[in-house]
Amino acid sequence: MSAGLDIIFLTLSTAEFIIGMLGNVFIGLVNCSEWVKNRKISLADFILTCLAISKITQLLVSLFESFMMGLNPPFYSTYKLAKPVALLWRITNHLAIWFTTCLSIFYLLKIAQFAHSLFLWLRWRMNRVVLAILVFSLFFLLFDFLLLETFNDLFLNIYAMDESNLTLYINESKTFYIKTPILLSFSYIIPIVLSLTSLLLLFLSLVKHIRNLHLNSMGSRDFSAQAHKKAIKMVVSFLFLFTVHFFSIQLSNWMLFLLWNNRSTKFIMLAICVFPSGHSLILILGNSRLRQTALKVLWHLKSSLKREKPISSLQKDLPKPF
Repeated sequence: MSAGLDIIFLTLSTAEFIIGMLGNVFIGLVNCSEWVKNRKISLADFILTCLAISKITQLLVSLFESFMMGLNPPFYSTYKLAKPVALLWRITNHLAIWFTTCLSIFYLLKIAQFAHSLFLWLRWRMNRVVLAILVFSLFFLLFDFLLLETFNDLFLNIYAMDESNLTLYINESKTFYIKTPILLSFSYIIPIVLSLTSLLLLFLSLVKHIRNLHLNSMGSRDFSAQAHKKAIKMVVSFLFLFTVHFFSIQLSNWMLFLLWNNRSTKFIMLAICVFPSGHSLILILGNSRLRQTALKVLWHLKSSLKREKPISSLQKDLPKPF
């Protein structure tokens, strides 16, 4: 039964990996080719490219962790390898979340319409604002390193205990362990607040814009209103996937600690990859250039399959040689 669950877990993990890699590699290739072709890149494309690279690395690390959990090797033989892998996953996850937050702020500064002097000052210095946010996020990354190092040492000590002392050790470390995941999740609070603020301001700007149009017949075809709605959809999709991603991480931390010997708890890890896998597809659908390029690629693939089909059918109709 456990072997069957491991096979299902590895199959689903591989499927999530393939879907995420297709989307993120496509985004990276399209933006990099445009960068080489035009010898310049916009701020939005730069953020999308960095986001795709961070998610590609995150998916690779997640697939490696999935095979480690699915194959269930001896703990002590993989701890030295699992520790740097966990740190690498934390780095890529941190960068992916903050790059997505910067994309939400970019939509706000680029599309929203406010006459406030602070907003106009931020819009005028958009590139510096995004760069300052990324530099600011590095301080939280250093804070995560210190906490994650302590968390890994605690987890190793739990495995080092025998069954007679395990309950006693967990009871003694319960207060410390409750604080550790809370502190580890502290770095997620600021990006979620920034994204929620961007979503709220985008919505208020859209309402204000539609009100200024007096709901006339041209309102539905107004380009600014359409840009507002598209940006709101993108931010909402990020917040939804990020919420699933965040609660999955918290739940996996608790389950891995409290039910470390339960093999079925690893399926919670599948929900963590929903954000890097699914968000890339939403970004492609929300970006007109990426969407048109994807449609062209699909059309070429469909045309090539149609050309190959008659050739294969003609080969079947040919008489077999004696």
